[in-house]
Amino acid sequence: MALYDFSGEKYRQFENELARYGMSVLRGWMYTGYIFKLTATRRLFLTPTDAELEELHRDSDAREELATMTVALALPRFRRHALVEGGWRYEGGASLPTYFMGACLFVFPNEFRRRRAQQKKWSRALAREAIMLAPDAGSTADLESQALGRIRVRDDLRRTGERTRAIVALTLDGYSQEEIAELLGEASVRAVEGALYRWRKSEQQHAPEGGISREWRG
Repeated sequence: MALYDFSGEKYRQFENELARYGMSVLRGWMYTGYIFKLTATRRLFLTPTDAELEELHRDSDAREELATMTVALALPRFRRHALVEGGWRYEGGASLPTYFMGACLFVFPNEFRRRRAQQKKWSRALAREAIMLAPDAGSTADLESQALGRIRVRDDLRRTGERTRAIVALTLDGYSQEEIAELLGEASVRAVEGALYRWRKSEQQHAPEGGISREWRG
């Protein structure tokens, strides 16, 4: 592989095997919570809450998402530092998979923090949209209607893809469409507008009687 500068078909096969190994190990470490002890030994302190530990233990999709992003970002780092620049040596004692997992442990904290921030944004978006959807919210609205509004909005966003959820959450947080396009790497503001338009139309079909709030009717 070194003769071809760690590229080509053989390297892709090696990389695929390494990625499968890394994802399997990461999912196991997240399931037990051991990954936070490992990152702490590198002075990368994440201090997960009980709710975050519980989610990673019971939610395979959450583990898969974090493992996928961590491995995807760790692979080029590993190739550059360990292989091309010669950071890994056979005589050094660590195997290539072990060295790769070290690269993953440096990437994981940023991905975990990114997901944590994203989850907080979605939670705030759900709460704010629930208030907007609740009839006469903030005055004489009855608690039952507000609770039903929160449940419906939570279900609404679950029906959408991750990209649309992020756009809706950022919109509710007060970001402009230009800022959202830049933050999410969208091709244009029109792409953001299109995602919001399709979301509004979809929710109008699902919304009971009064429909979605005026803020979202476009």
